[in-house]
Amino acid sequence: MCIYWVYGFGVVGIRFSAGRGVTHPAVKPVAREFNILATTERIDERRAGGELWMLLRAAGDESPVVDRMGIWGIIIAWTRLEPTMAVARVREEFLKKPDSIQALFRVIPIQRLVPTKLEEIVKATKELSAAISPDESFRITVEKRRTRLGSHEIIDAVAKGINRKVDLDDPDWVVLVETTGRMTGVSVVRPINILNVQKERVHLAAEAKKRTAFDNKPA
Repeated sequence: MCIYWVYGFGVVGIRFSAGRGVTHPAVKPVAREFNILATTERIDERRAGGELWMLLRAAGDESPVVDRMGIWGIIIAWTRLEPTMAVARVREEFLKKPDSIQALFRVIPIQRLVPTKLEEIVKATKELSAAISPDESFRITVEKRRTRLGSHEIIDAVAKGINRKVDLDDPDWVVLVETTGRMTGVSVVRPINILNVQKERVHLAAEAKKRTAFDNKPA
């Protein structure tokens, strides 16, 4: 199986060739819509894109679209799967095969894509935050890229539209605002719905250490 990158119209995608000259296109010239955002080192975007494509295929999407954002260290994807389900399945694949991820840092579901305007961001987060029960808490996380909007400006405006308890350390929900220039990805998800590869590796190492200690415990 070989991987090569296709350049055109400012879009970088992946095609996979699987023997006998059969080519399965993973990327077509499409508008920059996405419901998955992933981060990586800026020098590892190609490898990260390949990993994400393979993981989404393993998760059950036969033809995910993977693209570079044009912002260093950012990979985007469009999957036919519901985005939080897609990330959950990607996590399952990673836990089964930790070596399947070498370049990706985080994989984030995007539930709503809106213009990078404060009123649009507030409207989307307010609508999505209906999932938060009155007795549950939330935290707002803003990752700001290529916008003049300030992080505190976004946080203050979004917080005013969510009448729920704030918990910065251990929230029930995370309100995500991912600005990427003209468009912003918005999600309201459980913390478990965000795949942080480094944290998962730490957890796996801790679990392995516990098992080793148990196995070595005198009878």
